[in-house]
Amino acid sequence: MGLPVLDVDMGEEELDKVLANAQTASAFLKAISHEGRLMILCHLVSGEKSVTELEELLAARQAAVSQQLSRLRLEGLVIPRRDGKTIYYKLADDRPKKMLETVYELFCKDD
Repeated sequence: MGLPVLDVDMGEEELDKVLANAQTASAFLKAISHEGRLMILCHLVSGEKSVTELEELLAARQAAVSQQLSRLRLEGLVIPRRDGKTIYYKLADDRPKKMLETVYELFCKDD
């Protein structure tokens, strides 16, 4: 699937669909634009983690991790699961993984 070609002959319905997709993509990009949220997603790519595990992996306070998880949950990127007093999080779908693979290709992989 390629990028849409925007032109003056595009119908109103088609343009509305492109705009709606742009709004969805913009919300996604805003959600992952914080390095803490990005690192949480990186850790969740390998599987479900508890909030405590994420705190340790990120060397961050529980309040900070919970705040970032809340934003990721609000955007539909992670799903919580409670087991007693412990809350676990996992990726909601494969969008974050695909995005992280792209970021790695663009910024992290050696030439």
